[in-house]
Amino acid sequence: MIVRPYGDSTGDGMVQVSFTLPLPAGKRAEGAAAQLAQKMGIHPAMVVHARPIGPDFTFFVVYGPVSHLVDTSAVQVVERDFPLLTPAEVNQAVRRGLRRRLVVVGACIGTDAHTVGIDAILNIKGLAGEKGLEYYREVKVVNLGAQVAVDELVSAAVREKADAVLVSQVVTQRDAHLHNTAALVQAFADRLAPEQRPLLVVGGPRFDESAATELGVDRVFGRGTTPREVASYLVHRLVPQEVLA
Repeated sequence: MIVRPYGDSTGDGMVQVSFTLPLPAGKRAEGAAAQLAQKMGIHPAMVVHARPIGPDFTFFVVYGPVSHLVDTSAVQVVERDFPLLTPAEVNQAVRRGLRRRLVVVGACIGTDAHTVGIDAILNIKGLAGEKGLEYYREVKVVNLGAQVAVDELVSAAVREKADAVLVSQVVTQRDAHLHNTAALVQAFADRLAPEQRPLLVVGGPRFDESAATELGVDRVFGRGTTPREVASYLVHRLVPQEVLA
């Protein structure tokens, strides 16, 4: 299926982009924004919003049509390859399959202080009407919070005999989330044999969900992930399949 962006009418190709230029607000800055948008394939480019950010920067919103087409048959995404379970089904599967509580250790590592993501998955209040993993009777949650050193997280995972380690990364400047993930994977490799290592799951708005193998982790979750999805994935990976049949 071939599609074009939709703006004012079907197939008109209209798109809206926003960006910041290191230029003081004014006509020259707006002209530069329009020129950049045209080089991006937006023609004609209309600067519909310009706002100064201090004396030397300007934020823009540009609107206009593009000629590009999208072939939806060529789009590659990571589809959910496990059934979505209810909390009761998760508890039952863990109880029957592991005969003990499933242990999850979570944290934001490095200098990342944004706990909204990890708390949404782990804390009982959850996200979008779904309870977090603390709500599941058969799941033991150890939430270490923010700005946790990698070595501290590894030690906690070993001490708690974690089945899975969940790491949320929101700070992405200079690819901090990728560097922190690499450090996490290496720290576990230095401490534990591959067969002893817990599942490593990372998540955040700037992660590529298809990059798990490249990053050396077991799963990458992107924006919009819910506690129920994470719980279902953990059961899928950690509980023997014959129990789930």
